[in-house]
Amino acid sequence: MIGLYAITVEYREKPLGLDVHNPRFSWKLKSDLNNTEQESYSIKVMKETEIVWETGIMKSSETNLIEYDGKPLEPETRYDVIIVSTDNYGNTASGNTCFETGIFGKFSHGWITHKFLADEEACPVFTRKFSLNESVSKARLYITALGVYDAFINGTRVSDTYLAPGWTSYNKRLQYQTYDVTDMIRVQNEISVTLANGWYKGNLAFRGKKNVFGDRLALLMELHVTYEDGSTETIGSDNDFMCCSGSVRYSEIYHGETQDLTYIPDDIHKADKYEHPVDMIVYTENEPVRIIERIDAVSLIETPDGDKVIDFGQNLAGFVEFECNLQKGTKVTIRHAEVLDAKGNFYTENLRTAKCTDTFICRGKKEILRPRFTFHGFRYISVEGIEEIDISKFRACVLHSDMKKTGDFKCSDELINKLQKNIQWGQKGNFIDIPTDCPQRDERLGWTGDAQVFCGTAAYNFNTALFFSKWLKDVAADQGKNGSVPNVVPDVFAEEGKNPGNSAAWGDAATIIPWEMFRRYGDKTFLENQYLSMKSWVEYIAREAGNTFLWTTGKHFGDWLALDMEQYFTNRKFSVNTATGSTDMNYIASAFFARSAEILYKTAEILDNRNDAAKYKKLYENIVNAFREEYVTAGGRLVCETQTGMLLALKFGLIEEKHRKALAERLVRNIKKHNNQMVTGFVGVSYLCPVLSENGYHDIAGKLLMQKEYPSWLYPVTKGATTIWERWNGIKPDGSFENPEMNSFNHYAYGAIGDWIYKYILGIRALEPGYTDILIKPEPIEGIKYAEGHYDSIHGRIYVKWAMEGGEISIDTINPVNCKARIVIPGGSNEITVGSGEYSFSEKLKEGIY
Repeated sequence: MIGLYAITVEYREKPLGLDVHNPRFSWKLKSDLNNTEQESYSIKVMKETEIVWETGIMKSSETNLIEYDGKPLEPETRYDVIIVSTDNYGNTASGNTCFETGIFGKFSHGWITHKFLADEEACPVFTRKFSLNESVSKARLYITALGVYDAFINGTRVSDTYLAPGWTSYNKRLQYQTYDVTDMIRVQNEISVTLANGWYKGNLAFRGKKNVFGDRLALLMELHVTYEDGSTETIGSDNDFMCCSGSVRYSEIYHGETQDLTYIPDDIHKADKYEHPVDMIVYTENEPVRIIERIDAVSLIETPDGDKVIDFGQNLAGFVEFECNLQKGTKVTIRHAEVLDAKGNFYTENLRTAKCTDTFICRGKKEILRPRFTFHGFRYISVEGIEEIDISKFRACVLHSDMKKTGDFKCSDELINKLQKNIQWGQKGNFIDIPTDCPQRDERLGWTGDAQVFCGTAAYNFNTALFFSKWLKDVAADQGKNGSVPNVVPDVFAEEGKNPGNSAAWGDAATIIPWEMFRRYGDKTFLENQYLSMKSWVEYIAREAGNTFLWTTGKHFGDWLALDMEQYFTNRKFSVNTATGSTDMNYIASAFFARSAEILYKTAEILDNRNDAAKYKKLYENIVNAFREEYVTAGGRLVCETQTGMLLALKFGLIEEKHRKALAERLVRNIKKHNNQMVTGFVGVSYLCPVLSENGYHDIAGKLLMQKEYPSWLYPVTKGATTIWERWNGIKPDGSFENPEMNSFNHYAYGAIGDWIYKYILGIRALEPGYTDILIKPEPIEGIKYAEGHYDSIHGRIYVKWAMEGGEISIDTINPVNCKARIVIPGGSNEITVGSGEYSFSEKLKEGIY
């Protein structure tokens, strides 16, 4: 039998407020028969009883992102979708879903604001009472803000989302949200919306900037009510709203929140109209930020300094909620930290200027308290104001974008299993609406380089299609007029009249991430939507390079946090900035220039833009030739034979084929010279193991993964890490810390090794975009006897389990409907091609297989 499931509209299940004129439908199929394929499908879209689009029977195996091509969709309208699929065995399955359009960004009301002074810290609360007819059949709230908001109707929170409307390049793109509030509506009603600074006007970045996007909080909302007789009524943001300060007396992303639950407002006034554009308002594309899970406290610690500290056992991003019944006016203060120092004391130096402190003044009754507009990166909290602490009353609320988990991995080595969990926790802690570098200190910015390095691993762990689609639009929005790409997006460092940063490997996020997302999801709109951005970036570098075809201008981060320069200058008496590594910056820049040009011409080919394809292919060839002339000797040696220098030349095809083998050998000698350890930084780390495996040195890649001495992936695990660290030695062997100015214990970039773990150890690789053609090729390494895991592709789950025992290796696989897999058994001579279904294979181990 065949089953149809996981129907989505633009990657969502039953989306509400969808402002897409031609949405795309996807579904997955399951079957108890092997070699199942879809023979045909039909889609019917209906508005009530009216058919607005019907495909008829389409002879096709396509199940992914089929675009609506019917009557123009109307705003605020529900559409029902019926899909029927028939397989190659004659079995038929059907499924249905629905979606509802939004208002396509068209608000009829305007902005309102408060009368507070711009520098007042208390959060404004906007309220309005109103009456409605009893016969309400539908009510939708459309809302956005300059700042972040928390909305209630009749005392009920309208949504479980946090930090809405999310973080975008606000003056260019501002999201609005749609909520179904039908069940909250009464005859007599009150709506209440509290605003906070958030990212819009609060403290941002390590330079103490405020008011980056604006200096005034404001609200824009409309409640659209439909009655049973079809008539409608709208309650919108206008002068009928009252405003006052509320119980949230202070709130900042970095510094935390102060709530006075005893506060009685005495500053009530009418809301003011506020002149602000609405033409940049867009619907919400990313999954909302939610409390995804709650973690119980593990232990209560009294530190040598006398602090009462609760340990949650896991470094995470979010906040703490606690149950209390304390005397009115009791002040409870909660401070946050990632680690304890070597003496066991609460350690906050690495937070820099971020206070990361929440304060609550209790109202004198039983209540559950939590922040509303901030988040912290922490494992430990210090609690003041409660004499007898019952840790069962405290929970850590894990906050991140609500991405669906799509991948997992485990094996016979528990340290590697812990590394996998740490990688996923690092992603969760830093995927809070945008891909941040860290969630704890006075930074938490969308560094483009970090996202570029990690995007492949990220897409294995979670479905990141919507997450990156939204963020990439902000990359394009913040791109300079000359094509340069900011180092952080949204660009909080932007200055009027100046072009944004343009570091190689950071700016290349504009090309590499769309390409990776296309490869992962088979979705050409990643390339279509970002094409002008990709093209502008490459053209910018091309102008900088001129006729030399080498990028030798600008300021770059180099191979950020590489250890090769640090080791080179050990015990020297002079000071040098070692953070950028010893790989020549111009070399790195020119290498990435070639890579982005290659991606661009291949993108142009896919989009059938023949003129651009020919133009940028020629540019790519010119860059490669110039690179070889400048940086490669006639004998194939590089002028920059650092680990990263060699990795880039091998990975990006910058060295002639006849020299590859010798260069790979020199790379291995370099690694062995460093005691089988890496000295790469952010730029080289994601390429290290893949390049070794691709060039016949998979065993060396395995030794790097299994290495436990600093620097290595497992060293932090042996030191108790529960996330990925910013620096390999954030905690040194003696328990002391690295420089607190740059020592985050939740930084995902080095977790990029996860991509290689999925592809090589587990053995799941895509041969075609979207995993319609899969390579199942596990490649064991010394120290691992079995591995098991899966990746939920757009077609369904790809599962692999392999084990070595008794001189044999066995492989079990499950492949999705509509997909074929080429299975290569380690050491086997033949490639086995299979269709969908479950398969098991075993072979005797050959010499050289661990």
